[in-house]
Order: sequence, then C-alpha cells, then structure tokens
Amino acid sequence: MFYRENGQFKTSYKADQQIFPIAQDRWGVLMLIAFAFFAVPFLADEYMMRAILIPFLILALAALGVNILVGYCGQISLGSGAFMAVGAYAAFNCWVRLDGIPLIAALLVGGFFATLVGIFFGIPSLRVKGLYLSVATLAAQFFCDWAFLRITWFTNNSASGTASVSNLTAFGFDIVTPLQKYIFCLSVLVVFGVLAKNLVRGAIGREWMAIRDMDVAAAVIGIRPMYAKLSAFAVSSFIVGVAGALWAFIYLGSWEPAAFSVDRSFQLLFMVILGGMGSIMGSFFGAAFIVILPIAINIFLPLLGALVGIEVGTAALTHSEQIIFGALIVWFLIVEPHGLAKLWSVGKQKMRVWPFPH
Repeated sequence: MFYRENGQFKTSYKADQQIFPIAQDRWGVLMLIAFAFFAVPFLADEYMMRAILIPFLILALAALGVNILVGYCGQISLGSGAFMAVGAYAAFNCWVRLDGIPLIAALLVGGFFATLVGIFFGIPSLRVKGLYLSVATLAAQFFCDWAFLRITWFTNNSASGTASVSNLTAFGFDIVTPLQKYIFCLSVLVVFGVLAKNLVRGAIGREWMAIRDMDVAAAVIGIRPMYAKLSAFAVSSFIVGVAGALWAFIYLGSWEPAAFSVDRSFQLLFMVILGGMGSIMGSFFGAAFIVILPIAINIFLPLLGALVGIEVGTAALTHSEQIIFGALIVWFLIVEPHGLAKLWSVGKQKMRVWPFPH
C-alpha cells in the first residue's frame, strides 16, 4: 500500500506531465542517482569500477540510443557497432588534430559524425522495412569495419593500426583513475537519460511510436514518415556515437576496429530485447543483465560443476554464456516480448493494489 498516488493531486497540466508523476517514483529515482554518485564510490573498489560499473554505464548509454530506433520507432538496426566506431574515430581525430579541444566537444563531434552516417544509412528505411532494413544497416557495419581497418588516416597513420588517447581532462578535472572515469560516465548517462526521456514523451516521440505501430495510418493522420524515421536514426546514432567515443576514450584507452565489430551490434540489440523495447528503463536493465550475467556464470558454473563432480573449463564457460544468452533471448521473445521492463512494470502495479486482489 506504500506505492500509491492517493492524495497526490495535480493542480496544473505541467504537474500532470512530469517525467515521474508518482512521488514514490520521483524520489526513488533521485535517491538512486544520489546513491550512484555519493555512495558507490565508497562501496566499490577499483576492479568493480573498471570491470563492471564503467562498462555498464557506457553500454547503457549505447542501448538507450538503440532503443530509440528499434524500440520506439520500430526500425531494426544491426549497424550500432558501426555508429559507435564512427563516434570513436571521429572524436579521436578531433582530439589529436585540433590542439586544445575540450573532451566534451570531441565526444559531441563524434556523436555529430555518427549522426551523419546514421542518417545516410537510414535512407533505405524510407523504402524498406524489417529484414531488408536490417540488412541495409548491416552493410554500414561491414563498410565501417573495412574503412577503419584499411584507411590509416583514421588512426593518425599508426603503424599498428590502433588508436590511443591519454591524459584526459574535462572542466579542469583529470579523468585518469577508475573513480574519475566512473563519475564522468555517470554524469553523461544521467544527462542523456533525462534528454531521451523527455524526447520520447514529446511530439517527436509520439511520431516515432505511431510509425512503429502502423506507418500507413501514421501517414494518413499527417505524420511525415521520412522526417520521423530519419530523425530517429539521427538521435539514435548521435547517442550511440557518443557512447562509442566514451567506450574508446574512457574504457579502452587504446583500441582497434575489432572493438566495434558486428558482435557489438548484436550485443546492443540483445540488451534492448532483454531489457524491454520501447522503454528507457529497459535500456538500463538490459545493459546490467548483459554485463553481470557473464560474471555470474564464471563464478557459479564452476561451483555447480564441482558439486556434481564435473570440471568446467574456460571453453565450456564461453560456450555456456552463448547458450544461456540464446536461450534467454528466445524465452523473452516468446514469454515476455517487452522484456525486464515489463516485469518491473507489472511488479509496480501489483504493489499499487497490495494487499488486495488484483
């Protein structure tokens, strides 16, 4: 009974259209953000930040961008890894070729060039959809893999074919230690999360969802499919491009094109499917699930094997991860197509009426 809006009266349209109209949600999110900023740095060690928290934050940002395109607009994309790569290499070239450019500006420039590439490869969405569109976006993946591997200008003519950055600073603060990187990534994620939540609640978000549900009917009521689809590609590619730049600059530090292979595109799509398509919260759930599950498998599967007298090797762990991921994706598509976000929503609804029957 503690999760009810009884007595929470809305006296204006603005109050009724808040991001979190229920006070419990609003305070819960604020407490979670405060916990992430002020408590986690004291509770987590360097390994947890480097291996779990920083990848989770960056992948959650990338999943957020993919969810806008796939979940809200219904345009299937398998080129997310390519857009991450464009953002990473564009930010890198700005960083090494423009002396004194701020880190934030380099990240945003990476997102801008990812937007241009995303719009270009989103043009086929005006004529094709579904499987054919996914193949068109997959072409972006292979083209970018080839370009960043063969054209040495993108890596500043590096003999090894790798790009690397160091001595990062933002607003006069160093971004060197895992704690500093964690705070920086968390700040970027919070900003983009709020912006994305407001976008999908506004007119442009309703246009995306109308195109997703039935594009012909959306065109009949006056929504321009070209504008809606390309704007979804633009916004999604920008967010994914910034996430790619963060992945390269903050998490990797030194990288090559293989860091943004087609496996990365599938990983981001799996996050959206498992977390929940058409849900901002689902992007965070999916990223957390993808990051934590391999660690849990590596810890508990050998223990389970030891209990039954079976030695679990490294190869078995790798294959087990792939099998479990595949089984979970099939299970979610069949049993709960809206992913973990739907389960979270159902749980909140049950709390609203507890202890009375639903």
